[in-house]
Parts: sequence; structure tokens; C-alpha cells
Amino acid sequence: MFNIDYVEHFPYTARMAMGKRKRKSLQQNMWVATQDLPRSASHPFYGRLNRVLEKADFDSYVERLCAPFYAETIGRPSLPPGRYFRLLMVGYFEGLDSERGMAWRAADSLSLRQFLGLELNEAPPDHSTISRTRRLIDVETHQAVFTWILERLAAAGLVKGNTVGIDATTLEANAALRSLVRRDTGESYEGFLTGLATASGIATPTRADLARIDRKRPKKGSNDDWTHPHDPDSRITKMKDGTTHLAHKAEHAVDLETGAVVAVTVQPADEGDTKTIEATLTTAAENVEKARPESDGIQEFVADKGYHSNQVLQDLTELNIRTYISEPDRGRRNWQGKEAARQAVYGNRRRIRGVRGQRLLRQRGERLERPFAHAYATGRMRRLYLRGRSNILKRILIHTAALNLGLLMRALVGVGTPRSLQGRLQALVACLFVLWRCFTEHTRRSGIRLSFECVRLILFCSGHLYLTGSRKTVFTTGC
Repeated sequence: MFNIDYVEHFPYTARMAMGKRKRKSLQQNMWVATQDLPRSASHPFYGRLNRVLEKADFDSYVERLCAPFYAETIGRPSLPPGRYFRLLMVGYFEGLDSERGMAWRAADSLSLRQFLGLELNEAPPDHSTISRTRRLIDVETHQAVFTWILERLAAAGLVKGNTVGIDATTLEANAALRSLVRRDTGESYEGFLTGLATASGIATPTRADLARIDRKRPKKGSNDDWTHPHDPDSRITKMKDGTTHLAHKAEHAVDLETGAVVAVTVQPADEGDTKTIEATLTTAAENVEKARPESDGIQEFVADKGYHSNQVLQDLTELNIRTYISEPDRGRRNWQGKEAARQAVYGNRRRIRGVRGQRLLRQRGERLERPFAHAYATGRMRRLYLRGRSNILKRILIHTAALNLGLLMRALVGVGTPRSLQGRLQALVACLFVLWRCFTEHTRRSGIRLSFECVRLILFCSGHLYLTGSRKTVFTTGC
């Protein structure tokens, strides 16, 4: 409890009459004036983000970009492209994993209605409208929007493009293992086991018999033999937690100097890192060239030991890219007839043992892994609700573009998500509470009386520390 005996001129609070809930009649008002409709103050984060997008003329850009997918004069007006892409960004900022959740949240929040540009008499888009718009607009357009946002970051000095790190993670597919079918015959998994049981002499096998036969059979789940009828792009994969699911592989290329995601691709989950690196690195180089045409391009490449191979190191050396890839322990190696590979491997080994190499590998664990946590853990994309690699890539492209916008917002206002703004307020209240307790305890022991001007000074200093401390530009999104 606060001790207010020492505070002079403490403001007096007048008593307030208790409000009672009105018993509404069965007959509701038929007409309501527009000025009588409920309004709320726009969320400061979304309000500032809208001003950033409007200043860069985002809506006009995406409308020109999406014009080929629509008729010029005939037909009902569609969901505006700017509103569609904003809805996908809301999925990241609010941690929504499905399009149904986006539609529900847009209908529930007055702040999001203002962010989406919805009038009070306009109905928010249904989830089926969002889904149809996603299927209508191709992957290349989503990639162009991602690159456009990357250009805004480059204009703010948040894209350097010289040192790039690549890493991948698995995303659980919207498909169950029990629904697998044979690639050659289309037979279900249970039907296949029943055939094996019948061939072994069991006329009417029970579920226990099928489980026993499946347990004794080697190589039960091979992607060469099995596929999912509704999501053929998914692959049987061992996840990070050791469980086995149908999954997709998302691979990020991150600017290690700023933390901006410069490229993202979706690959088959059963392909190794040394095979999928080519597409991701090529996309990253193209995006960096578009965002910063005056730069020298990618000069350094950082990755974990999953990307270490003779061929990868040779290819990057031929491209004049210095590699800092962790080397697995392969024992004593035979380099006879492999002079180029030996030089590439030894050069990489020498660099990762140096001071800069050690620093870049530490940054890899910090700035390369953190976007995964923001995009797929707090962003709720670890479990997918879409099927098909192209649909998933569309969603992830705008999801990571919103992550980059969070980085830009953090550089501008000190916070990268609406939730982190709430955390700043809680930190401010806690700071004020601690300062108040310290001052009151000091005055109680010293016998000094606090004046109203002294209290105002405490509030001013606390607010100044809060605002200036939150404007430090770092790479994270502030979750």
C-alpha cells in the first residue's frame, strides 16, 4: 500500500453514481444514426503501421499488381488486394493460424476494422472470401509483395545483404498418417496391412493382428511408396520433437547484420539441407539485388553443420562467397583427386576458427533462430491448416513480410507487435511502482515531505526512460 501522508495537495476523487444495466425491450431500434454507432480509438501500433503503408502507397501498388487477375468492368467488386494482404499480416501480429481466425478477429475488433479500412456499416470478409482470393492470386504476386516490403526495409537501412545465414525448420502438414495411400495402386494403409495378413495365412485379421504385422515389417513409411491423397506435397518426416508426421520444410535466408528475412522458400521435407540451399540462396541473392541495387550482393554465408558438404563449399567458393559453415566430425578424410574440395573445406575450417567466424556462428544461433520462434511459435504457423506447397508458400511469404514490418516498426516506434506494446505499458507501471516505493521509504526515514512537484518529476523521468529505452533498434520483432 502507498503511504500518502507525506504527499501534499493529493487530488480529491469525487464519488460516482452506480450505473445499472438497462432492461431492454423486445422491440429494438430499427434505424440508428451513424454518429450513434460505437467507436473506439485506433490501436496505436496498427494506426502507425497504416500510416507507414499509406505513405509508401501500398494499396495502389498491390492493386496494380493484382489487376490481371480481375475483370476490368464486369462482375461484383472483390475483396480489395490491400485488405487481403493486411488480413494475412494480422495473422502474424495476432498469432492466428487459420483464415477462419482472421475473419473472426476482423469482425470482433474495432481497431482491426480501422486497420483494414472497414466502415462501421461494412461487413468484414468471410473466411471463404479470403481463401478464394488466396487461390486466385499467384505465388509470384505474393513474392512481389514480400520484395516490396523488403525494399521499404532497405530504404530504412535495415537490409545490408552482405552476410546471409540460412536455416530450415519443419512445419506439420494438415494431413494424417492414417490416410496414406500407396503410390502405385492407391490402396490405403489398412488395406495394405490386411493384404499382408491374408497372405500370411490369417483369414480374418483383427486390429491386434494388423498392429503386430506392421510392427515387425521393416521400412514402414517410405516416401517412395506412400503419399497423401489430399496433400501430395507433404512428406513423412521426423519432427524436431522426435515424432513422425507428414510435414513441409520452410527455409529462411536472414540478413545477419539486421535480422531481416531476405528470402523464404517451402521445400519437400524429406530433402536434405545441402539440396534445398540452392533455391533459397538464389532467391535471397535476387531479393537483395532488388532491394539494394547499389550493394555488392551476398559476400558471406553462415549455416549450421547440416549444410556442410564438399559440393556446397566448392560451389560457394566459385561464386566468391566466403563460407562460415559448422563442420561435423567426419574423422580422417582422403583427399586424393579432390584438390578443389580440399581447399574449400580447409578454407572454411580456417575461417570458422577465427574471431569473426566464432562471432558469426554465435549470431547465427541468435539472429537466425529467433525469426523461426516469432513466425512459427508466437505466429502460430508451426501447425499448418493449408494444403499444397503453393498455398503454404503464399501464406508464409506474407507472414514473414509482416515479421519484417515488425522490424521496421521497432526501428520507428520501439515495438514490433501490438502485444509488445502492452508489455511496455506493464513495464512502465512496474517502474513507477518501484520508484514510488523507493521515494516514500526514503522520505519516511529522512523525514522529508514530498511535494506535488516532486511527484510530477518522478512521473516525467519514468516516462522519459520508458520512451527513450524502447527506441533502441534491434533485430527482434518485440514479441
